Amino acid sequence: MPAPETTPPQSSLPAAADRSTAHFLAEVAARARDIKAVTGELSGAPSVPAPPAASVPAQVPGPEAVLPGPSGLGTAGLSLTPRPQVPTEPPPPEPQAQGTPIPGLYYHPVAEPDPVRVEELSRRIKSWAMDEVSLYPEEWEEQFDGFSVGRYMVGCHPDAPTIDHLMIATRLMVAENAVDDCYCEDHGGSPDGLGERLLLAHTALDPVYTTQEYQAPWAESLHSDAPRRAYRSAMAYFDQAATPSQSDRYRHDMARLHLGYLAEAAWAQMNHVPEVWEYLAMRQFNNFRPCPTITDTVGGYELPADLHAQTAMQKVIALAGNATTIVNDLYSYTKELDAPGNHLNLPVVIAEREGLSDRDAYLKSVEVHNELMHDFESNAAALAADCPIPTVHRFLRGVAAWVDGNHHWHQTNTYRYSLPDFW
Repeated sequence: MPAPETTPPQSSLPAAADRSTAHFLAEVAARARDIKAVTGELSGAPSVPAPPAASVPAQVPGPEAVLPGPSGLGTAGLSLTPRPQVPTEPPPPEPQAQGTPIPGLYYHPVAEPDPVRVEELSRRIKSWAMDEVSLYPEEWEEQFDGFSVGRYMVGCHPDAPTIDHLMIATRLMVAENAVDDCYCEDHGGSPDGLGERLLLAHTALDPVYTTQEYQAPWAESLHSDAPRRAYRSAMAYFDQAATPSQSDRYRHDMARLHLGYLAEAAWAQMNHVPEVWEYLAMRQFNNFRPCPTITDTVGGYELPADLHAQTAMQKVIALAGNATTIVNDLYSYTKELDAPGNHLNLPVVIAEREGLSDRDAYLKSVEVHNELMHDFESNAAALAADCPIPTVHRFLRGVAAWVDGNHHWHQTNTYRYSLPDFW
């Protein structure tokens, strides 16, 4: 597997802060000073190496080297330390984001992702997808570009030290979407036989250990289709950058995701609309959870396994995944209505099960999202107060940044999403 390309010169975090609010500017400037003290200038930071034949986890900074992590309007409530003073020079006006946020939705506006990083990350991920793993045929190129995954991941991981760190998350995001598209939905997916396909794909993340006679055909199978090639490659890069506990954590969350896929597929086979609580239970598994749970790996540090596994932290991560996934239900509502077949989402389930109009079901779904968001924030703040450990605070801020970045991408991706005419 070829080594990742050398990280090009990148715009500094203080420069990126010039496009944000005064509050965000001050915090990013402070973070830039800390990053320089710990890792050197951003453009000179070491890149994440390519995975060798036998992956060895990269060294992770100790507690004394933990960076403050992402900050901003969506994460302010998670900080227990005094805020730096706002610089006297006022920032320039905030660029106007594309797209319209859902009226009544509780969210935090964030700065536009750094365009220098977005451009370079978009170039690299397309090269990986098209050339390294042959993920999509050429006729899907427009859809790949329209997904804007580089902009998505830069916005969700503002504290990633380098482009190579961002590529860790971006490969996994693209691979997960390939499995969803090709196995479950838009590009040939079907509930029929999904369990077998998901199980074999999962072995690209969680290797099979069997007898010598049967090990070879399994290894060959990892190259047999695009989703498995993508999973195998993305996980190999992740294993190189992550500690063993971080890799095991990610595999666990991907098993949760695949279990959620299977529940939704079973309902499709039975032509069954679940109860609202059943749908929300499924969505706690079939959701974005694997993405924010790797925020420490992408940030170049580790939240220790015992701290990640504590019940309070697991609740915070689950609530973050639930809220961000309902955001997807809401912004993709009209897209799914226009697609062939029946697509379950929260407004559809509420309308069917509670006898509400499409409009009222959608507005009630907004209320469900808002309650989940408030629960996420209150539980995260309580955990931050109860566990005054730098890595815990940084991880919580990273998850909050992912939640805010996820909403921003959905709101502004007008190629994919539009809102219903309910207002």
